[in-house]
Amino acid sequence: MNLKKDMGLLDVFSIALGAMLGSLFILPGLAYQMAGPAMILAYLLAGVLAFMGQLSQLELASAMPKAGGTYFYVTRSMGDAVGTVYGLITWLSLVLKSTFELAFMAGLLIIITHIDGRLQPATAMLLCLGFLSLNVFGAKEAGHFQMIIVLCIVGVLGFFCIQACTHLKAINFEPFAPNGFDAILPAAGFVFVSFGAILKITSLAEEVRNPGKTIPRAMIMALAVVFLIYLLVVFAEVGAFGGPFDQSPLDGAKVPLAETIYEFAGTPGMLLMNLAALLAIFSSVNSGVMAASRYPLALARDEMLPGLLARVHSRYNTPHFSLILTCGVMAAAIFFDIKILVKAASAVLILTYIFCCLAVIILRESHVQNYRPQYRAPFYPWLQIATLLGLILIMIEMGIKPFLTSCVLMALGFVVYWFYGRAHTGREYALLHIIERITDRQLTDHHLETELKDIIHERDEVLKDHFDHLVEQCQVLDLEAPCSLDEFFRQAAARLEPSLGLKADTIYQLLDQREKESPTVLSPFLAIPHIVIWGEHHFNMLLARCRGGIQFSEKAEKVHAVFILMGTKDERPTHLQALAAICQIAQDDTFEQRWLNAKNQTALRDILLLSKRKRLT
Repeated sequence: MNLKKDMGLLDVFSIALGAMLGSLFILPGLAYQMAGPAMILAYLLAGVLAFMGQLSQLELASAMPKAGGTYFYVTRSMGDAVGTVYGLITWLSLVLKSTFELAFMAGLLIIITHIDGRLQPATAMLLCLGFLSLNVFGAKEAGHFQMIIVLCIVGVLGFFCIQACTHLKAINFEPFAPNGFDAILPAAGFVFVSFGAILKITSLAEEVRNPGKTIPRAMIMALAVVFLIYLLVVFAEVGAFGGPFDQSPLDGAKVPLAETIYEFAGTPGMLLMNLAALLAIFSSVNSGVMAASRYPLALARDEMLPGLLARVHSRYNTPHFSLILTCGVMAAAIFFDIKILVKAASAVLILTYIFCCLAVIILRESHVQNYRPQYRAPFYPWLQIATLLGLILIMIEMGIKPFLTSCVLMALGFVVYWFYGRAHTGREYALLHIIERITDRQLTDHHLETELKDIIHERDEVLKDHFDHLVEQCQVLDLEAPCSLDEFFRQAAARLEPSLGLKADTIYQLLDQREKESPTVLSPFLAIPHIVIWGEHHFNMLLARCRGGIQFSEKAEKVHAVFILMGTKDERPTHLQALAAICQIAQDDTFEQRWLNAKNQTALRDILLLSKRKRLT
């Protein structure tokens, strides 16, 4: 059963924005402890690198809007082994990020309600159960909650910035980098997890209406807004409350915004900020649970995990078993130290961006015909290369522990693949197409092209018409060497004989006679011989490609694309529909190049099936 496509631009925007606001209430105190006022630069650097990496992910999301998001892209570009390892560590990254936010939310509730601190784990468990129940009811319902929550959070943060700006002091920025400028890169890596919303959104892509356009627009809007909010809030925090580095209320603050606003707004202001923090964390955890659960779903669909996880609830159309697994792991991880969770989540998130940049490079260089993103990342390949170098540098500066944690998680993912997924492997991937081009060996059966074609039809909500069915069933003649018109007509007649119920000689004579009466060449590249035959309820089409060209006449240039239409009088509407469809397709500026570069007969059919045209359903 498929997931419901019921999220629009505002739903995606609010989920993405809400997913990135939660960390703002948790991490600035810890980041200030690492870099002092220079944490402003850490957020700036992390945001720039995240934006560069997200452009590549948006290209992939617009091409393949499937549940599991980045796992799906990596698998189709680098294979099942890499995809399984990557999918599992990305799932764990989202789980860990949601877990430290959940633990923070439970602690905040205890502070507000003044209950016994020993009940924090139990509170977190109850919250986890609540998020599980909410997400089982469906992504759209959860998305509506997000809109209301995000509006409230942005309003409170705006109030905070306005109040803090009246207390700015230049001395609070001194010393700007008390731990040295070398501390900025590790701090940037630490707060990088704040920009992980793209993982959440791409994993929900299958549930988005018109995802090829909606996801890029929503994510660019959300990232621009949250980037501005981060810089304003962090600047306001430091400028109003920085003070001497070792005496600042920001230094290691557990609830930095609430503790700093107390300085000028007292208990009411602190309570308001704590409530905003609860809403922000609720928003972030909710979107995290929603997104993380789609990774086991996608892995199970590909038979890399047990099929139970691929089941979708018959009533709510949500992956309930995958949600149960995700929330169960979150409940178990609640007892880990928050710094370990943050660093592990950031390290894996950085790896995610690295894999996505590589996936874009592989898919583009593979020349897979049906890789057709509706959004293309600019400045290829320099954007991807620069992003890779920047992320690797930050990964190195974060230290050995996050790196080792990532290695352990990748090893666990490979164990799962080796003992379970390996038995179900065999999926075609884009890297094979690159190797095929380099070695000139036949390594693929073009199953990837077929899968991408089906994804495009689903993405664009294409309803097949009669012409599409004709293309799928028609004969294809693919010639390399130049040939004469007589030779071509004889080969075409032999191909059409079984389906038309006429002898090949008769078909040849009809084609030859039609061409003598009135030339059928429409352009130097295209010809459409169309003939009415006797009988009833007969219509067929043959499409032909001749790279060397067919000499239709001495005066005309050689033709490379030929569409032969033959049918009875009662099939005249089909005849006209086919003519109109071919003419629309041939008008595309890239048609001639794509026709000549198509790898095989299936690729020729796909050019027609995926071309934009008006369909008569």
